[in-house]
Amino acid sequence: MSHGPRSGLAAVSSALLAMSRHLEVRDVLKTIVASARELLDAQYAALGVPDDHGGFAQFVVDGVSDEQWKAIGPLPRQHGILASMLREARPERLGDVRKDPRFEGWPSAHPDLVDFLGLPIRDGEEVMGALFLANKNCPKPEGGCGFTADDEELLGILAQHAAIALTNARLYERSRELTIAEERSRLAHELHDAVSQKLFSLRLTAQAAATLVDRDPARAKGELQQVAALAAEAAEELRAAVVELRPAALDEDGLVATLRTQIQVLDRAHSARVTFAGHGVKALPAAQEEALLRVAQEALHNALRHSSPEHVAVTLHRRGAATVLRVTDDGSGFDPRTARRAGRHLGLVSMRDRANGAGGTLTVESAPGKGTTIEMEVPGG
Repeated sequence: MSHGPRSGLAAVSSALLAMSRHLEVRDVLKTIVASARELLDAQYAALGVPDDHGGFAQFVVDGVSDEQWKAIGPLPRQHGILASMLREARPERLGDVRKDPRFEGWPSAHPDLVDFLGLPIRDGEEVMGALFLANKNCPKPEGGCGFTADDEELLGILAQHAAIALTNARLYERSRELTIAEERSRLAHELHDAVSQKLFSLRLTAQAAATLVDRDPARAKGELQQVAALAAEAAEELRAAVVELRPAALDEDGLVATLRTQIQVLDRAHSARVTFAGHGVKALPAAQEEALLRVAQEALHNALRHSSPEHVAVTLHRRGAATVLRVTDDGSGFDPRTARRAGRHLGLVSMRDRANGAGGTLTVESAPGKGTTIEMEVPGG
């Protein structure tokens, strides 16, 4: 089989490996489209994921500039040949798509398509999307060239692996959603416990002050000062929880910017000084960035809530071929062995699980009165 400049088994292998490297659905879709266009040496490629309303939830193209794509206008509907591919779940190979009776035209800014190869991406009985190519790069004398049966077979192999990659990406995103939901549930529980305790103490102290205001004004003044202190602590708990509940902007801002923003807010919300420094760290895979962010949040939460520090320092830097997160506080510290025996180590277990899940390691250094250092290292960056 000959399929352009990158023909043969090496090209197929390269396309399949490219798909397996991504976990986000949008990235997988883009990789499938680019791989298909390069593999079959076509001018245009597209992949549409149908919604339940006759349109496409996602539609990714390759070979069309951003300006041209914007000029084309709204996403296509499921009509004509696209509808046939999705409804009947069979390949479509045409010498000239414009001559097919199902052809219904396209917007004025749309590129002119001639020869066409399309097929559904299926997971069992489910049609996950429609993948199609147009305008094979080859001489086209009247009735010549265009996509061949070999091209169709090759694209079918790619589509089978695309279905696997898309399924894995969907499962990964669902897993992330569940993790975020679990995290929010944990934070909500902690918020309820912490703030409820503060408010209960606040109410009792206010009641005590009310009974003392006439017969012992001095003691009443002391109780009211305690009310002010408890109210401040409750407000601090709320601010800290709101920061943690706010979704991380990793996709838009990256790990360094997200950490810097969250730490700036924590610094304003707490009496302890909280600082951040990031040095020369490049973008990491999404799973590693999320794990580093969550470990940083857990370590900061533990330090600010339990250690009464004056300063918490967070750094993110390169160490050889690895990226290292380091959270250090000058608070009360603890004996890791005693904490483990007493059952107060769930935060450490969670952080170690996150580090291991991201292919990294976690180390903890602490002693009573000596502060605590949490360090997480992952490859890359």
